[in-house]
Amino acid sequence: MGEFVRLEVSKGNEGIGVIRLDRPKMNALNEQVQEELRAAAREATARTDIAAVIVYGGEKVFAAGADIKEMADMGYAAMSARSRDLSSAFDAIAKIPKPVVAAITGYALGGGCELALACDWRVAAEDAKLGQPEINLGVIPGAGGTQRLARLIGPAKAKDLIFSGRMITAAEAHAMGLVDHVVPAAEVFEKALDLVLPYVGGPAQALRAAKQAIDGGLDVDLATGLNWESQLFASLFGTQDKVEGMAAFVEKRAPKFIGE
Repeated sequence: MGEFVRLEVSKGNEGIGVIRLDRPKMNALNEQVQEELRAAAREATARTDIAAVIVYGGEKVFAAGADIKEMADMGYAAMSARSRDLSSAFDAIAKIPKPVVAAITGYALGGGCELALACDWRVAAEDAKLGQPEINLGVIPGAGGTQRLARLIGPAKAKDLIFSGRMITAAEAHAMGLVDHVVPAAEVFEKALDLVLPYVGGPAQALRAAKQAIDGGLDVDLATGLNWESQLFASLFGTQDKVEGMAAFVEKRAPKFIGE
């Protein structure tokens, strides 16, 4: 457990891990928070008692961005050495081989928006604000924003947000596909729970393979992606969950998966 980031199992919802940011007032993502996010992602990946993950900044704010004071005096050499670690910390969230949802309240700006983009889905409060305002600081998103945002909403919309640096409402974010659900602020965490609870007790190996197939396929041509899918598909025929799932289908009963 880190000082500003902790991984908890949601009380009453066993199987759901919550990566909780808690660095008052705005959950600024300094180097320590980034590394604690990486550690939490690795733990969530390794723990067999966690089937799905919610990334949550609390009732008031998701994450308002990077810690600008920490970066203000950094030059090219210093940031060149740090930038890969910054990007890979968020990539660790993206590579959790389980369903992951961002529960967004308040602000998800800059690095906060990039953290949300690293998740599989995003639930936002009605009064939430999202954006990539780095251009106003004379820089660009550096932790996946230019890449994940363009893949999610298309290059034209991504350029609009990144070139302008403007903040958008949850409603506009939903309309362009940046967020998947918009609910009252008091319901954000519960909606996130609703999204991932169905995966508790599910076929963990198949869910892992599905995520790997989709995410990996986005970065290659169709033929390579189809070959990748075929390999992952075949690999699941060595799992106990495949045996159970197909036996349950033949016997017309509900499967009881064990995640192996």
